[in-house]
Amino acid sequence: MSADHGSCPRAMAGRAPDVFDAKGGYVPMRCHGDDEVVDFVIVGTGAGGGTLAARLAEHGFSVVAFDAGRFFRPLQDFASDETAQNSLYWTDKRICDGDNPIKMGGNNSGKAVGGSTVHYAMVSLRFRPEWFKSRSVLGYGADWPLDWREMWHYYGEAERALAIAGPMRYPWGPKRPRYPYRAHEMNAAAWLLARGCEALGYRWAETPLATVSAPHGKSPPCVYRGFCRFGCSTNAKQSALTVWIPRALKAGAEIRDLAMVGRIEVDDLGLAQGVHYIRQGQWRFQRARHVIVSGYAIETPRLLLNSASGRFPEGLANSSGLVGRNLMTQCNQAAWGRMDDEIRWYKGPPSLALTEHWNYEDRGKDFFGGYCWMGQGPLPIEWVSVQTGSRGLWGDRLRREMMDYNHQIGVKMVGEMLPNEDNRVTLDCETDQYGLPIPRITYRWGDNDRRLIKHALDQMMMSLDAIGATRLFRQEDDTNHLAGTARMGFAPETSVVDADCRSWDIPNLWICDGSVFPTTGGVNPALTIQAIALRTADRIKTLASRCEL
Repeated sequence: MSADHGSCPRAMAGRAPDVFDAKGGYVPMRCHGDDEVVDFVIVGTGAGGGTLAARLAEHGFSVVAFDAGRFFRPLQDFASDETAQNSLYWTDKRICDGDNPIKMGGNNSGKAVGGSTVHYAMVSLRFRPEWFKSRSVLGYGADWPLDWREMWHYYGEAERALAIAGPMRYPWGPKRPRYPYRAHEMNAAAWLLARGCEALGYRWAETPLATVSAPHGKSPPCVYRGFCRFGCSTNAKQSALTVWIPRALKAGAEIRDLAMVGRIEVDDLGLAQGVHYIRQGQWRFQRARHVIVSGYAIETPRLLLNSASGRFPEGLANSSGLVGRNLMTQCNQAAWGRMDDEIRWYKGPPSLALTEHWNYEDRGKDFFGGYCWMGQGPLPIEWVSVQTGSRGLWGDRLRREMMDYNHQIGVKMVGEMLPNEDNRVTLDCETDQYGLPIPRITYRWGDNDRRLIKHALDQMMMSLDAIGATRLFRQEDDTNHLAGTARMGFAPETSVVDADCRSWDIPNLWICDGSVFPTTGGVNPALTIQAIALRTADRIKTLASRCEL
C-alpha cells in the first residue's frame, strides 16, 4: 500500500484518484459544499452505490457518494501479497452470535471505494428466472416484486458494462446473447471440475467472469496471477472501482472517501434532509433532496436503526419491523482432495469453471432452493486456514500437507439459505471508533439449509471421487455473501422498500444493495445488485420526469 494513503482522503479539492494511473495521478471531480442541497446522497460505493452514482449522474442529477473506506489506485497500491491486502476488508468491531455465528471479513464485506467488488471473485451469474417468484412458483421464500424479463434486460446491460468474459453458449436458463468477451482459458482445476461433472452426467461451463480476456479500454487482459480476491494489481478486474466510479466522476458525481456516515437526519414532516458523516475527525452534515443507502446487508440496517428519532423511534423505514430481519448468507462449503499429477490451481482466477445443475434441476431434492459449485484455487495462506480449520492440522502434519500444495484439487459451492426473521442485525450497546453503536449479527441455520448443504457436499465429494482424487475431506462450516435485512416487496406491512427500492415510509429515502433481496438464490449476488441499481436509477429518472419524486 502507498505510504501516503492512511487517514487522509484522496478525493477532495476538485480531484479524485485516477484508478488507471500507476504514478499517483488524478482526474477532475466536481465538488459540493455541505450546505448545498444535492439531488442524491449515496451511502456506499460498491455494487449498488457505485452503479447508482454513475447512472444517476449520467441522468443529470447532482450526486455525492460516501464511502467509509479508502480510494485505492490498484496499479499503485495493490500487492501480490495475501496479508498486505487486509485493508480491503471491513474488519470493524461487530458482535456475531446465534447457533451458527457468521464469520465476517474478506469473504462477505469490503471497506473501500468500490466496496467488496474490489476483492470479489468476479463470478457474474444471473438469477434463475423462477427465483423471482420463488414463493408462488417453487413454494418457498418470498416473491420479488420484479419481473425476470425486465431483469434480463438489465443483466445484459450490466454484463456489457463489465465486459463479462463467458462461454459462447450458457447451458442453463433462457437463451441469452453471447457474452461481450470470450471465456478465459481453463486451468487444470477447471478441467478436472468438467471431468467430474461429466462423470455424474451434469453439464458444466466456463464461468462468466468480470475480468477481461482481451484488452478493454484502459484494462489489459487478465494475466492469471491468481490474486483476484486480494485486489487486482493490473486492472483486468472489472469492479465498481474501475467501471462505475470513473463513469460517475466523468458525469459529475462527487466521491468522498474515508467518510463514515453515522446518521440520516429527518425533519418534522418525516422526510430525509441529509446525512451526518465524519471525515478527517470532524462530524459534518451534507444536505440532500434524497438519500440512498447502499451499505450492504449489515451496515444498511445499522444506519437505519442508528437514525431512530422521535418520529421514527424504531429506526427509519421500519414500520413493518423488518429492518435488520431476514438476514441471509450463502453456504460456501467445499470438498477437497489430492491428485497424483501437479494441478497448480493458483494459476488464473479461482473459479474458471462451474456447474449450475442443482440450481435448475428440482427433481431428486429433499430441500428448497439451489446451489452451484465451482473450481477452486486458494492461495497458500487461505489453504493453511482450511487445513487448520477443517482438519485440525498443526505442526509437522500441517507442514507435510502444505508440501502437496501443487497437487490439491477442490470444488466449492454457493448455496441458497432461506430467509428467517430471527436471523437479524440489531444494535449493541458497545460502540465503535466513531462512537456509533456496533451491529449485533444473529444467525442460525435452518433444517432446509442443513439438507441443502449435505446434498451439495455429497455431490461434490462424488465428483472428486469420480476423477480419481484421493485423501478426500469436507469443509463443512463456511459461508460467504450476505443479503436481506431491508427486503423489497409488494406492501409496507411485509417489506421495507417497494420494487423501485424506495422506502414505503419515507418517500425520499431509498435502499439499493443486497439488503433488498427477499431471497438469495444459489449464485453470487454482485451482478444482480448492479442490475437492480441500473433499474432503480432508470426508475428515478422516469419518476422525476413525471414529477413523482
